[in-house]
Amino acid sequence: MESKSTSLLPRAAVSVLDRALGVMPVVVLLGARQTGKTTLVRAHPGLAGRPYLTLDDLAVRLQAEADPEALVTRAPTLVLDEVQRAGDVLIAIKRAVDGDRPRRPGRFVLTGSANLLMLKRIGESLAGRAVYVTLWPLTQGELRGQGRTGYWSALLGARATRWPQVLAEAQSTPADWREAVRRGGMPVPAHELATPEQRALWFAGYLQTYLERDLPDLRAVENLGDFRRLAQAACLRIGSLLNQTEIGRDVGLSQPQVHRFLNVLEASFLALRLPAYSVNRTKRLIKAPKIYWGDTAFALYLSGETEPRGAHLENLVLLDLLAWRELQMPRPEILYWRTAGGMEVDFVVETPNRLLPIEVKATTRAVPTDARGLEAFLDEYADKCDGGLLLYGGDEVFPLTRRVLAAPWWSVL
Repeated sequence: MESKSTSLLPRAAVSVLDRALGVMPVVVLLGARQTGKTTLVRAHPGLAGRPYLTLDDLAVRLQAEADPEALVTRAPTLVLDEVQRAGDVLIAIKRAVDGDRPRRPGRFVLTGSANLLMLKRIGESLAGRAVYVTLWPLTQGELRGQGRTGYWSALLGARATRWPQVLAEAQSTPADWREAVRRGGMPVPAHELATPEQRALWFAGYLQTYLERDLPDLRAVENLGDFRRLAQAACLRIGSLLNQTEIGRDVGLSQPQVHRFLNVLEASFLALRLPAYSVNRTKRLIKAPKIYWGDTAFALYLSGETEPRGAHLENLVLLDLLAWRELQMPRPEILYWRTAGGMEVDFVVETPNRLLPIEVKATTRAVPTDARGLEAFLDEYADKCDGGLLLYGGDEVFPLTRRVLAAPWWSVL
């Protein structure tokens, strides 16, 4: 694979960023470190000519600590990178915004590799003044240069009987899910690095930077060795119900420590907790979240696994759903469904008017018994959905049952 410039890859999030710039005085672009936030804001035509400052720069950070008001008022508009590194800057931005009459939409564009909404000590400063956009890792459509997420909107906008036509019109290209998992979606390893060895070296540096630079800013980790073991254990449990007591027992940590470390991983957009769909009608439902990771290639690196599992394909689909969700207004919920009796659906997309249940199988053949969870869900919520989707590792789109369509994972992503 030839090296290419990641700036040439259009990002689906540009559309929501453009909308946000016309509405609120502060636009905050969030996401894990190295997902392309800086590239996006520096290459965006609507932000051309704005002063750009990053708090990764020690001189800028020292100025932010000494005189944050002077920093944020040095220009009429400003792009400020890695804002979680200096909380006082957000207080100064709040004052600057409150002093504007009338408010100026898009005055400040901030980026952060920690979720300010989870870090109350600084996130509350921007309440009512900011719109938040999350930049997830590159989707398969973005990696192909198409600047898009999966065809979820088209599927939700059509009756289930028309789904084969929707997918046929998309004319997607077959792909190897294992290779997609190994590449992940971080722009440099996914798009620029050609070999597994190069990617492993890159992730080693990424992890070192995260442990040494980002974690001290989050002020929640006492022992880096404990934290790394917890992260590894989480990667080995991708797609599983989250049991903090069990994880703690396996890695020798207390449940409160596990809870705190998982919060840090989630605030860094590395770990993801997927909530349960808990509208209970006739069946008793499991309500514990499931755990996934923010990048499949990084998850493989951390866990030490050499072969992707079916759970990694689930993770790949989830990340595409989350990137798609970011573009919608109102934003749908992405959930999973599981009964106490063991019936399960990997993902449930909940919109105000419709539910879309999705099952993911890595096998190259799909058989009717694979649809048991989907059929149970369709029975339970027949008034909200008319069909289920089973994504699998094969090549054909076909009706698996009367109400469930089997489709190759790549035909949607």
